[in-house]
Amino acid sequence: MKMEAREFIYRLSLVTGIGLVTKTKLWQAAQTIQRYDQLAVLAQEVGLDWDHTTDLIANFYSPALEEAMVKNAKVPSICLLDEQYPVQLKETATPPLVLYYQGDLSLLQTPSLAVVGSRKPIRYGEICLEQLLPEVVKQGYPIVSGLARGIDSYAHQVALQHDGGVIGVIGTGLDRYYPAENQALQFQVAKKGILLTEYPLGSNPLPYHFPERNRIIAGLCTACLVVMAQTKSGSLITANQALQENRNVLAVPGLINMTYSAGCNQLIAAGARPALTSTDLLEELANPVNSL
Repeated sequence: MKMEAREFIYRLSLVTGIGLVTKTKLWQAAQTIQRYDQLAVLAQEVGLDWDHTTDLIANFYSPALEEAMVKNAKVPSICLLDEQYPVQLKETATPPLVLYYQGDLSLLQTPSLAVVGSRKPIRYGEICLEQLLPEVVKQGYPIVSGLARGIDSYAHQVALQHDGGVIGVIGTGLDRYYPAENQALQFQVAKKGILLTEYPLGSNPLPYHFPERNRIIAGLCTACLVVMAQTKSGSLITANQALQENRNVLAVPGLINMTYSAGCNQLIAAGARPALTSTDLLEELANPVNSL
């Protein structure tokens, strides 16, 4: 039976054993030849060897994947074929094939500010968010973050306190909560904003999920704000991904002898705009790099 594009992309998103780049290449190859029922041909097109091709085909048509298709069909989702899929994310290097969600999809069509930073911020980081974010959300810009401990969570909380839009991107299935203490916050984000993930139901917080999650945060946003980041941190990975996708990046400066501000200070030294007032953020949101 001939497979249609929609079934192919959902199956491909659920296949295990191959990475995001390979999935993207397979999807692009299928789109090019407009055939979705010749997996061996597509695997050859993207350079998979025989062993990986055999595993891919077995996985693609396995009972476990059939079960996952049925289970996850009950969850609201969008894929690259849908008009509601955000254009700015679709144009990134490795866009998620499928996004599962809870909440208001319209928030994905609005210019937004990503906020990332330390998992263990001192009070300084919270004060900065309290000063910088209220005017941003008042002007209608949603706050995108990853619902992690620290700056991520506080950014969502400040936005919610000021009735702003929130977009939470998680590294698990929608039925999981990580960290566990953020369960109530995750409910709030889903109820008053939108909660997103590319991982199907039952997916646990595996370490590699979070760098993958970060690329979605970077791809969704118009500008990215870094607050209290060390020199080697997930926050800087997200900032660099944002730069690679032609997003504006700002950083909150900190004391030169404070470890948790070293990454932010380095970003500023490299050319990122210092975030000193909400006006700095609003100007960057109003003048995205990728529109120039």
